[in-house]
Amino acid sequence: MVRVKPFAAIRPPKQYVEEVAARPYDVLNSAEAKIEAGEKSLLHITKPEIDFDPIIDEHSQPAYDKAVENFRSWQEKGWLIQDEKPCYYIYAQTMEGRTQYGLVVCAHTDDYAEGKIKKHELTRKDKEDDRMIHVRIQDANIEPVFFSYPDNEEVDAIVNRYIVEEPEYDFTAADGFGHHFWIIDDQDDIDRLTEIFAQVPAFYVADGHHRTAAAARVGAEKRENNPQHTGEEEYNWFMTVAFPDSQLKIIDYNRVVKDLNGLTAGELVEALSEDFEIKEEGAEIYKPGKLHEFSMYLEGKWYSLMAKEGRYDDSDPIGVLDVTILSDLVLDKILGIKDLRTDKRIDFVGGIRGLGELSRRVDSGEMAVAFALYPVSMKQLVDIADSGNIMPPKTTWFEPKLRSGLAIHKLS
Repeated sequence: MVRVKPFAAIRPPKQYVEEVAARPYDVLNSAEAKIEAGEKSLLHITKPEIDFDPIIDEHSQPAYDKAVENFRSWQEKGWLIQDEKPCYYIYAQTMEGRTQYGLVVCAHTDDYAEGKIKKHELTRKDKEDDRMIHVRIQDANIEPVFFSYPDNEEVDAIVNRYIVEEPEYDFTAADGFGHHFWIIDDQDDIDRLTEIFAQVPAFYVADGHHRTAAAARVGAEKRENNPQHTGEEEYNWFMTVAFPDSQLKIIDYNRVVKDLNGLTAGELVEALSEDFEIKEEGAEIYKPGKLHEFSMYLEGKWYSLMAKEGRYDDSDPIGVLDVTILSDLVLDKILGIKDLRTDKRIDFVGGIRGLGELSRRVDSGEMAVAFALYPVSMKQLVDIADSGNIMPPKTTWFEPKLRSGLAIHKLS
């Protein structure tokens, strides 16, 4: 069972929220962040390298020092203010007419260490180390991680009572996604939510594996360095937004490859025919419509690829994934790409960019071929996490992304 607790969030006054709130640090590069960041934007704290001209190395000490300076300055200027009492918060997002309602809570680092917070992706130590530095220097979780949990009717009932009231924050960002935020400050509701989650069997990391691992490592580090550790310290907790499983939607995460591994286009199609039923679909974008169907863009044409029976194992939770089928039967077997994490010949394109981004990158000559996949389901993600397995890299893409800056959690 998982543990949650309320916290006194550091957050922007209502009149500043649209200026402070920002996209997450890892969805835009430094140049994009510099263009996007207004005076009050949290990007000056999460990507402080943009405050230098020219932009400096984001991993350099001056960048880290600037992050600390900016976080302090935002509080001194009143652009970020800490709530007077620990609360829970509701953070809702609207995309294409669909709204999902999450609870902003603190989760326990021990639950991650003990496997009660379940992951479906491997992390890279260098990225964990970088996130650890940011948590450590700020003594805070500046950006939340994104969890899911099994649907709970009583949690839904409490949330539904609040969302009929006027939200604390309510705005539409430049990307067209709506963001809505309520404060749960009634002590009876706070206590009941804490009790309910004590019966929830697990959290599932949807997005933010590196931030989750980094938060847990910082908590362990602070524990080791505190001879007076009691277990009650705030550093034992980290901030997350947790959504019911049924409200989340995973979108496709696609692949583009720089070359055909010495093959001609015709030879590639012929090689694919061993494991796939192939049909030429023409110049119009073709989107996969079911599991085990892929689309390929090659030399100005779209193709549908349907994996033949017997080429995958439906009883294997990893082997049955379309990302595994594509990796094994196409990327490795035909195109010679053995390691998706390190091979420079492959890149990944989130489905939020649309399949037109795949054809654009091939038509430009930057890439030689593109593959679109049918998205993974939440059930597949949960089944894999529950079984202790790990998905291949770049399998899931959740949208909309959490906006950073609506709440910050101090570790002391």
